[in-house]
Amino acid sequence: MLIGETIALGVAVSWTATALFAEVASKRMGSLPLNTLRMTMSLLLLAATLWLLLGVPYPRFADGDTWLWLALSGVVGYVIGDYCLMQGYIYIGSRFGQLFMTLSAPTAALTGYLLLGERMTWLAILGMAVTLSGIAMSILSKGEKGSEEGVKGSERTIEKLPQLKLPRKGVFFAAVAGICQGFGLVLSKMGLEKYDHALSMAGVDPSMAPDGALLPVPLMFSVPFSATMIRASIGLIGFFVLLVVFNKDWKQKLSHAAHDRKAMWCLLGATVFGPFVGVSASLLATQYTSTGIAQTLFALTPILIIAPAAWLFHQKVTAREVIGAVISVAGVCLFFI
Repeated sequence: MLIGETIALGVAVSWTATALFAEVASKRMGSLPLNTLRMTMSLLLLAATLWLLLGVPYPRFADGDTWLWLALSGVVGYVIGDYCLMQGYIYIGSRFGQLFMTLSAPTAALTGYLLLGERMTWLAILGMAVTLSGIAMSILSKGEKGSEEGVKGSERTIEKLPQLKLPRKGVFFAAVAGICQGFGLVLSKMGLEKYDHALSMAGVDPSMAPDGALLPVPLMFSVPFSATMIRASIGLIGFFVLLVVFNKDWKQKLSHAAHDRKAMWCLLGATVFGPFVGVSASLLATQYTSTGIAQTLFALTPILIIAPAAWLFHQKVTAREVIGAVISVAGVCLFFI
């Protein structure tokens, strides 16, 4: 049975649900209140998970270097990236927002090459070009022919250049979100390497369940959750600071958001299906199938979201947009061949 592949496809579905819930919540309560409350919910879920896996509701064995790199990842990936993503949802919706998240793969490849010395293959370079081409095809309207008056009153036919059909602010925020996602991923990888070193220095065996754990699960399975909790902690601090700085009435905004039942249910859905179920299932999927296959299936979100977004938000979807999304995802797949 294709257990790993099935779970990986489930992750893509989970992240699709996250994007749809987040779009509704962000439009009702705003990006900063949404992210502040989402990080709070995420920390509560992560604390409960670590309590079961480690026996304590915080990242055990994480040293200063681990916190430093994962904190940087939290600033880039959560504070900047998620803020821009939710802003992008407000302007252009989750369907196009998720399309721009395919930029994370080329960004991670390029950043890994510059910071970690990772090899940049010709397939990765081709994948960058294909991904960018797919995005461009989806967000640009097809150039049309027109006419203009020439010399002596004669008319000549000209072909207009393709035009951006989405709000520029939305494109900017979504593009920055995709780039920050890839950059944050590399910083997370550097933080996880420091975490592995900290575990080694502490003399603990990652293949064994730690003392005091309520579930007999090897320590290695708790490391990603610990890393996510560090990033989410920094994310919560960052979003709260931004909320207070940019909103004099931040208490009223949080109160209004918390009393909006529909927004809060959508926020809960975005939190559960994203940082909690999505992360957990993605880790599980890589245990049963190769990382390349898992990452390729994870990247299907921009395609899977097209139909439900069109149905829920009454969006008109063109064949050009669908083909562009498929091409963009195909470009991502080239990174994992």
